[in-house]
Amino acid sequence: MGTISKIVVTGGPCAGKTTAMSWIQNNFTQSGYTVLFVPETATEFITGGVAPWTCGTNADYQKCQVKLQMVKEQLFEQAARTMPGDKILIVCDRGALDNKAYMTQAEFNEVLEFVHSDEITLRDNYDAVFHLVTAAKGAQEFYTTANNAARIETVDQAIALDDKIIASWTGHPHLRVIDNATDFEVKMERLITEIAVALGEPALNETDRKFLIEYPDIQWLESTPNCQRVEVIQTYLKSSNSDEVRVRQRGTAGHYIYFQTTRSRVNDHQWIETERRLSQEEYLTLLMDADTTLRQIRKTRYCLTYGNQYFEIDVYPFWHDQAIANIETRKKEDDIRFPEQLHVIREVTGDERYMNAALARRTTD
Repeated sequence: MGTISKIVVTGGPCAGKTTAMSWIQNNFTQSGYTVLFVPETATEFITGGVAPWTCGTNADYQKCQVKLQMVKEQLFEQAARTMPGDKILIVCDRGALDNKAYMTQAEFNEVLEFVHSDEITLRDNYDAVFHLVTAAKGAQEFYTTANNAARIETVDQAIALDDKIIASWTGHPHLRVIDNATDFEVKMERLITEIAVALGEPALNETDRKFLIEYPDIQWLESTPNCQRVEVIQTYLKSSNSDEVRVRQRGTAGHYIYFQTTRSRVNDHQWIETERRLSQEEYLTLLMDADTTLRQIRKTRYCLTYGNQYFEIDVYPFWHDQAIANIETRKKEDDIRFPEQLHVIREVTGDERYMNAALARRTTD
């Protein structure tokens, strides 16, 4: 059996998802992938007569939709495991967390109980999430409801919904927001590039920009709808070459996922990075090969979406006056717009002293 990757392509109304599916099919089939598409559940339901306004309550409808989404994905994964080929890509036209944008928190909790799951498991069940920003933001002249019978939102409603969907997925380790700063064709090209990077195709990774910031206002972060708190434990493993190999546990409230990451340096600012998901058993086994000259890095990560940018703010227990803000950009000279609540001390991209491995050594001093 080859490698099976599962991604979500989501976005606000009239964002280009239908066209994106065609671009994904063409580009990744040519790259040797078997590409499978999980159709959008909401459109199937609504065009078939099952909708929030036809069911007893919105919660009744959302239970059905989330359950069907989960079953469809499970069956696609089961089918993928029987298929030949080294690389299989499952593309979900929206995922389980999209539904959160259409519910109150009480309704969402009711749905989680119904499907016997939790928010982190549903959110992080995908290898990557790609959000296409609605045309109502920055390309309003192209916004239309004519090409989707299930689309009923006005421009203002589309913008508000786009924000809610981004907030629903905030916290995922590989969320990318594709905005309308370019024309539509370049928007699609950017999406294809981001997917290729996430799949570990031979290409330079994004530039990982790192900023030393003043200790953030934790109360503000935890009260912001487009911010999610994640606990991270990162352990460095022994390596026989210059590669950096680490495993990490991330999650909250007793719900965790596990990864192994290998990074090979290209230059001071860029890396080629490969990553694979681990089972808990694999993670615990790899911990036996930990580099005992380095301590585990424990940090609280606040994942924040702001202005179509995705910040990861790392708060360490051994710092009380500063923290690190990370953001990945396509070019090192790209402009970054920080929220006014974050106060930058200076950029520390490429500064070895602020790498996690260096911080692991520093805590042993």
